[in-house]
Amino acid sequence: MSLDPDLAAFIAVVEAQRGRPVPEMTIAEARAGMRALRVDSVRPEDVVRVGEVTDEHVDDLPARVYRPHDADGPVPTVVYFHGGGWFRGDLDTHDQVVRRLVRDTGAVLVSIDYRLAPEHPWPAATRDAVAAVRWVAGRLDTYGGADVLAVAGDSAGGNLAAVATQELRGDVPVAAQLLVYPATDLLGHHPSKDEFASGFLLSRAMTDHINTLYFSGSDPDPDDPWHSPLHGDLAGLPPAVVATAECDLLRDEGEAYAAGLAAAGVRVDAVRYDGMIHGFLDQGHVSPAAAAATSDVNRRFAELLQTVR
Repeated sequence: MSLDPDLAAFIAVVEAQRGRPVPEMTIAEARAGMRALRVDSVRPEDVVRVGEVTDEHVDDLPARVYRPHDADGPVPTVVYFHGGGWFRGDLDTHDQVVRRLVRDTGAVLVSIDYRLAPEHPWPAATRDAVAAVRWVAGRLDTYGGADVLAVAGDSAGGNLAAVATQELRGDVPVAAQLLVYPATDLLGHHPSKDEFASGFLLSRAMTDHINTLYFSGSDPDPDDPWHSPLHGDLAGLPPAVVATAECDLLRDEGEAYAAGLAAAGVRVDAVRYDGMIHGFLDQGHVSPAAAAATSDVNRRFAELLQTVR
């Protein structure tokens, strides 16, 4: 293990500013804390420029559509699901993440503001994800214009992208997936959950808290692919980029998902970023290594989109 020193310093600052662990906060406090970290700290001059951004609705869900500068003809459409543990995060907290993807891929991105727990527990977010991808698939001419539809997401959003892709297989032609440090086995045990249980921002105590909120008192089957796509049928799924972080407790389940896809005959570009932690897509402003990792993720996805056009 070789935690990036810039991220180590960032962790210390964030933990000090929090004052107390997320599981001890109210839902409102936890959501406000994420916005402070990802929205309020962004300076106007640091906003990644794209061609056009509009707030719209996708199947009655709030959404934000990002279009690239000077698209040369029809381009792919990518439906994006933000992270945040299914109980926080929104269009604003992942605005910069999506802007970078638009800039680096040249695709149209449709970012979805799905329903959050505990107000809307599982499977509300999953249903929203499936409905959103289906809705966008029927309207590609109004987005990127090409026949290429892809899904993408980070963390909880990577989970939703994976579940929606499985659910829509054979019905909606999803051509590619980008899954960044995805949660794929919520109730399963993997060694990285012990190795990185504390000290790396996303803790085991926090994921336990997230599960409590997400399932809100229900007792789900641990192997239900509607919350843990690792247990689903992986055959016949579209090619994927699966990115994990070395110092992340979700690392092993993300890599298990990539291995499962490959074993099922799916083309997979699996990459682990050494020294990185969960959330590195939005940590480039404090870590040059995180910025480089993010650029590499986006490059890999751009190359995948080129191959499926």
